[in-house]
Parts: sequence; structure tokens; C-alpha cells
Amino acid sequence: AIFRLRVQENRLDAAANRMQQHDKDMFNKCVRAQMDKDNARAAMYANECAQVRKMAKVTLQCQLALEQAALRLETVREFGQIASMMAPVASVVRSIQGQISGVIPEVGFELGEIGEMLNSAVIEVGESTGSSYEPQASSEEAQRILMEANTLAEHRMQQRFPDLPAPQTPVPQRSTEQGFQ
Repeated sequence: AIFRLRVQENRLDAAANRMQQHDKDMFNKCVRAQMDKDNARAAMYANECAQVRKMAKVTLQCQLALEQAALRLETVREFGQIASMMAPVASVVRSIQGQISGVIPEVGFELGEIGEMLNSAVIEVGESTGSSYEPQASSEEAQRILMEANTLAEHRMQQRFPDLPAPQTPVPQRSTEQGFQ
């Protein structure tokens, strides 16, 4: 599960890099259009930047949450607290799957399989150790992990993507044709 989570994390990283490059290209085109006083084109590029940034934010949030989930599983492996620690990780993976499925479907599908594998492991470990699976406790832990990932993602988004330029209002120009008549 750790390996598969890391693979999906790498896929999300590659997608985030592609989105960052696309945003950079659109941002530069927006700036050029602003400099050329082509406000309609600048607005179009700014809207595209905004859409790319929304997708990049979701991708980054999911990537960070997967990273935290993988780290949690590595901790579980090292310290052996499997039943109590894997349930929140499974919840996080399911939540991330729901968020990323619309943006990168193949990652969402793979996360669904990972989530099923983790749920099976939680149930099996709970049966063998006599522990019970408590969804309430895992849900709080999963929400805490996702909140941490969202906060970190917003911070990284501010670092990675520059602010969009404010649209300039066109200055009315006087017609020079009046002097030629």
C-alpha cells in the first residue's frame, strides 16, 4: 500500500508540474495581452489561469494528503499499531479519491483499489488482534489530516503561483482625425 500510494503521489506531482507550467504560460500571455492593451484576451488568459490554479490546488491538496497517509502507514509499519492507525488512512484515501476522480480519473481509480486494500487490512488486523474498527475516531483523525494537507496546500499554492495582474481600465484616447479635416 505504501509503494502504491507513493506511485500515485508521483503521478500527482507530475500533473502538478504540468499544471504549473501551463499556468506560467497563460500568466505570461495574460501579461503580454495587458501590455498590448488587449483586455479581452487578457481576461481570457486570466480566467484560464484561475481554472488551472483551481485544479492545481485540488491536485496539491491530494498529493499532500497522500504523502501524509504514506508517512502514517510507514509509522504504523515501524511501531505496529496497525488497527488503530490504518483506519484513518483508509478514510483519507477514500476522501482523496472522491476529490481527484474528476481531475485525474486514473489516479482516482487506483486510489479506490488502495482504499479497498487498506479497508481489508484494517478488518483482517482487527480480527486477528481482537480490536474493533471505530469509524468515529478514524473520521476525526482523517479530517485532521485533510485539514493539515489543505492548509499546507494553500501555502504552497501561494509560493508556486504568482498573483494575477489586476485588469487595467482602458484610457479613452482622443481621435486625431479631427485635425486632418
